Amino acid sequence: MNRRQSVDLGRWIIGLLLIVLAVATIFPFIWMASTSVKPMGEVLGSPERLLPVTYDFSTYTKIWSEVPFGRYFLNSLVFSCSVVAIALFLNSMAGYAFARLQFKGRNLLFILILCTMMIPFQVTMTPLFLIIYKLGMIDTYQGLIIPRAADAFGIFMMRQFFLTLPKDLEESGRIDGASEFRIYFRIMLPLCKPAFVTLGVFIFMGNWNDLLYPLLLTNSEQFRPIQAAIALFAGKYGTDYSFVLTGLLLASVPTLAAYLFAQRFFVSGIAMTGIK
Repeated sequence: MNRRQSVDLGRWIIGLLLIVLAVATIFPFIWMASTSVKPMGEVLGSPERLLPVTYDFSTYTKIWSEVPFGRYFLNSLVFSCSVVAIALFLNSMAGYAFARLQFKGRNLLFILILCTMMIPFQVTMTPLFLIIYKLGMIDTYQGLIIPRAADAFGIFMMRQFFLTLPKDLEESGRIDGASEFRIYFRIMLPLCKPAFVTLGVFIFMGNWNDLLYPLLLTNSEQFRPIQAAIALFAGKYGTDYSFVLTGLLLASVPTLAAYLFAQRFFVSGIAMTGIK
């Protein structure tokens, strides 16, 4: 076997492995979509069958009429999009300060912030609940949004991005008499689009798909996000698998749409935030 044939064989093997991984990744979504349109008799009688014999779309109307699914959907949109907007602003400001400004204790403070990434949420959820309860923000939008307004991963990612930008940009601004805030808003932020989109997708998906956090801080349908709502009505409709899977399928649409919208920025954003 010559060199060209070995290269072609290697490409075929890599392509085959990627196809297998793609099928393994997408199969749960296909099965979920298929089960959501199966009659209950088929779901219980032949769950191993991938495609239904008869299609039943009644669960897609039933889920909007029997539970306030639209309200849950709106709550998740308000919660996730608000966190994305605030967190991008605060994380980028903190990342810029750690990357570009010289101040006493900068490295120690940055290390302490990174250390918080090692603390699981289960350790901090009781103090968090008590703080939010004392502030009177249980079962409110602000109680959901404020604790997620900034995070260590976002600060780290934005810092790494700002480190990749040439210092000549800010130095030219300082020569022209611009303040640090003006340099940040007018010079640095317009260059942050790939990192902003990438981090925004991470934050949106993390908050949209979160379960324990909204279960902890909400107790009414008026403010309950969609994942927490599905977990609760899954107990009520536990034997109606088509109904539950319909809710899960509809809940996954925004995250898939967000990724498809941002995919052209995704790779460049990850690459540009690498450690120098």
